Amino acid sequence: MRIVMRSGFMIVGALLVALPTLAQTGPGSLFVPSRPETVVFGVFPIDRAPVLTVKSGQTVRIDTVSQRGLNQDQSPVDYFGAFGVKRDEVLKDLIDIWEARRSRRDAGGGHILTGPIYIDGAEPGDTLEVQILDVTQRVPYGVNSTTPSAGVLRAAYASKPGDPPPPLPETEQIHVIRTGTVNGRDVALFSDTIHVPMAPFMGTMAVAPRNPVVGEPGVRVAGLQGSGPPGVYGGNLDFKMLTAGTSLFLPVFHSGARFYVGDPHGTQGDGEVSGNALEQSLTGDFRFVVHKGKTITAPRAETATHYVMMGIDLDLDRALRLATLEVINFLVTEKHLTASKALSLASLAVDFHIAEAVDGTQVVVGKIPKSIFKS
Repeated sequence: MRIVMRSGFMIVGALLVALPTLAQTGPGSLFVPSRPETVVFGVFPIDRAPVLTVKSGQTVRIDTVSQRGLNQDQSPVDYFGAFGVKRDEVLKDLIDIWEARRSRRDAGGGHILTGPIYIDGAEPGDTLEVQILDVTQRVPYGVNSTTPSAGVLRAAYASKPGDPPPPLPETEQIHVIRTGTVNGRDVALFSDTIHVPMAPFMGTMAVAPRNPVVGEPGVRVAGLQGSGPPGVYGGNLDFKMLTAGTSLFLPVFHSGARFYVGDPHGTQGDGEVSGNALEQSLTGDFRFVVHKGKTITAPRAETATHYVMMGIDLDLDRALRLATLEVINFLVTEKHLTASKALSLASLAVDFHIAEAVDGTQVVVGKIPKSIFKS
């Protein structure tokens, strides 16, 4: 996989040998399984013992499991069996975590997150680059669900008195969708006549948040950020461009950064309007790079073709405003434009998209095409 050069960033650091309890997957590469002892349930603890410690430049393969089939009283085998999934197609990880969570004191709702990975040398004020080298499916199916009480059709979402109700059943409708290869393309087999291209990515990638306080989005206990809403720490971004070949940049708030990953998605449209994507257990290969003294104020990403800035806020209009400010800041600091010229260029050449709008805080991305720069 080709890794694109990063404008304004310099890769630093060296490799560290593996912890003795974790398996090597290849030269210089480590593996973290999704096991009861390596996952957390719906939160980003800032003081949890690391499941792995690495140096800047180290590559790690990480297994994740979808929360689908886990957040119910029924066993995963029985849950998926009702939709025609065979017993040997249900991950043992999922079964073991389901059995363990009933006795876990930290077993909240929401996402199942593997971590944290401690990146030695990362300190507050630095930037952590997460190079996404590969993302692969672990099972040949995924789950999407629909209900009028979730996603953008829920009553609390920009609705007005007198609005017609959503044309959906009141009860949740669960859709288990097979995946496969058709004419050389990996697709979700939505129906006999509809095949959706697969584009697997991790819906949640985060560093440990600063010091969450009660009253902030997703914070019910002081110091413990819930995984529902995304924020400046990353988290539940649900941004479909964060797939193989892309780098995600996150500001560091605690020593070691403490990286968590989960909420795996097989494919998703911008907006994630039903409230969930094709929820599917995945494996990701990541390289972690610390940029010392490089401070950013929000998550950002880089693909082979675009620099991507993010705005995150409870209000969609403010999220757009913040994304625009991040674009201006990037163009001023990295491309040496004046603020006025940067805003002008943003209006002429930058596309602003809704990445997701269903997780409490909204994410708008500004995509700056690299092709407009002569060099």
